[in-house]
Amino acid sequence: MNQTEQMANRWVRPEIRAISAYHVPDPGKMIKLDAMENPYTWPEAMVQDWLERLRGVGVNRYPDPAARALSAQLRTAMDVPAGMELLLGNGSDEIIQIMAMALAAPGRAVLAPEPGFVMYKMIATFCGMDYIGVPLRADFSLDLPAMLAQIEQRQPALIFLAWPNNPTGNLFAVEDIEAILRTAQGLVVLDEAYHAFAQQSFMPRLGEFPNLVVMRTVSKLGLAGLRLGLLAGPAAWLREFDKVRLPYNINVLTQVSAAFALEHLAVLDEQTRLIRAERGRLFEALQALPGVTPYPSAANFILARAPTGRATAIFEGLKARGVLIKNLSGVGGLLSDCLRITVGKPEENDALLAAFGELLA
Repeated sequence: MNQTEQMANRWVRPEIRAISAYHVPDPGKMIKLDAMENPYTWPEAMVQDWLERLRGVGVNRYPDPAARALSAQLRTAMDVPAGMELLLGNGSDEIIQIMAMALAAPGRAVLAPEPGFVMYKMIATFCGMDYIGVPLRADFSLDLPAMLAQIEQRQPALIFLAWPNNPTGNLFAVEDIEAILRTAQGLVVLDEAYHAFAQQSFMPRLGEFPNLVVMRTVSKLGLAGLRLGLLAGPAAWLREFDKVRLPYNINVLTQVSAAFALEHLAVLDEQTRLIRAERGRLFEALQALPGVTPYPSAANFILARAPTGRATAIFEGLKARGVLIKNLSGVGGLLSDCLRITVGKPEENDALLAAFGELLA
């Protein structure tokens, strides 16, 4: 170990040194079905109109720090109830970090079901908070008694409920979420990243519970490259979180591009409709594969359990055939032998199914 490494080991917090950086594989030229992205691009005429809009953007000036014009459009597009505040972030990840930073204090904890979105635990660690992961039941539903017991015992400052859940794709029972909202003394975040595919939401219920906020992203609508997330909820929470938000966090190109895209929401809605239809077809086709168990999904991906002990071999075999999905088997526990497949275009899904069939033949 050289002197630089010794110094880094001395000063970097042990809990940071103990974790691994978030890794995103390079897909190269493979069919990319690993990251829950919308596979569709915009019509050419729309692209040209967008480029023309960008011509008038002055990148020599700072963006509107409050992104007022974009926020107004998002309020309408996302059906944010009157009287609720809106906070924008550089993707949902930044919003998660803002909330954790605002609520962090010695002994305070973040709670979430597991398996769940990995950034809940990572950001809790970054912010020096304890993390409590409560295992889901075997069918991926919430273990409500276990959740409520941990809430009563630990009194977490922050609870994340992804709805639908990532990576399992299911919607937790509404009555279970209501029970958590009534029991929790801290903030409960309904993470609705996949709301466009679930077509169910707690957004209309903002204000009904004093500890409820709703988080969304435009990434799954086909705008993943813009990195834009939003948080909606009562002013008492969001005005405090806004103090933690770094100035100018939504750059001018994202503001203009997202505003333009929302003017063409019908195009994005049609793309999500196509993905929902393909999700049903892909699910039925996966059911027909020998030894494969797909789980019902309300998102734009499907979790599937491979034949025992074969998930990694199938994952590698698909890569060798030019198809990239997500191998979750190494996580273990409920995700042993599991693969997560993003719903692609019909021809991409056909290529996946053909390769999958070859590997199981």
